[in-house]
Amino acid sequence: MQPRLVALAGAFALGLAATPLAAQDADTVVATVGGTEITIGHMIVARQTLPRQYQQLPDEVLFPGLLDQLIQQNALAQSLEDPTKATQLTIENQRTGLLAGEALGMAGQDAVTEEAIETAYEDRYAEAEPSTEYNASHILVETEEEAQSLIGQIDEGADFAELAREHSTGPSGPDGGALGWFGAGMMVPEFEEAVMALEAGEVSPPVQTQFGWHVVKLNETRMADAPPLEEVRAEIAEELRQQAVEARIAEVVEQADITRAEIDVDPAILSDLSLVAE
Repeated sequence: MQPRLVALAGAFALGLAATPLAAQDADTVVATVGGTEITIGHMIVARQTLPRQYQQLPDEVLFPGLLDQLIQQNALAQSLEDPTKATQLTIENQRTGLLAGEALGMAGQDAVTEEAIETAYEDRYAEAEPSTEYNASHILVETEEEAQSLIGQIDEGADFAELAREHSTGPSGPDGGALGWFGAGMMVPEFEEAVMALEAGEVSPPVQTQFGWHVVKLNETRMADAPPLEEVRAEIAEELRQQAVEARIAEVVEQADITRAEIDVDPAILSDLSLVAE
């Protein structure tokens, strides 16, 4: 922060001292540039757009620099008598984008209530039967021949985890091929089918998936009850939010008076920046 800005802010703050704190709100004017008012509200929202490291600065340090930035920004904007068409269109897009974002944010926020979360949890898990979860390990290689060779070594007494560390090309290799616990639908179909066909401690024949060839070992299974609400609260809240957002989009689009121009447009025109350069 430059010393002259701090001094400017100090002098400005003395001027504000005459205004009772209780009377200051988002509409309180802190500066005027060419007749355009800069308010505390402008400063508050401008702060939210700053990089995180600047937002963490103390208020007394941030205030003068932010005020100076808005003064300069307004002065420069007013000096531009004829902005390009690209700038004008960008402003329009940003305005509608901000308003649309606020509309969707409100829709999502209204949908995520404690009652809605609890209802969604009950609907999903109240009558859910305990499900089987699997704990498995695998060795991922490029060819079926490699997989078959590893199975032969395992049959002869080689340690599965050691072979995985030595040969597996998958991210679980360094962990001995351990995949941890997972339920139905969490693995690709071919892999899941192979796991479900195994008994605990058994090793599969070579299994081909989009990732390569697997040697799979089922370590153990367990029956999993419904998770507690707190464990899935964030997931349910996000689902409710997304459902509300999608429903709101569909609703407003259906209600809006929309007319699509019946003209043929070459998609390549999107790259013609000369159309918005003036």
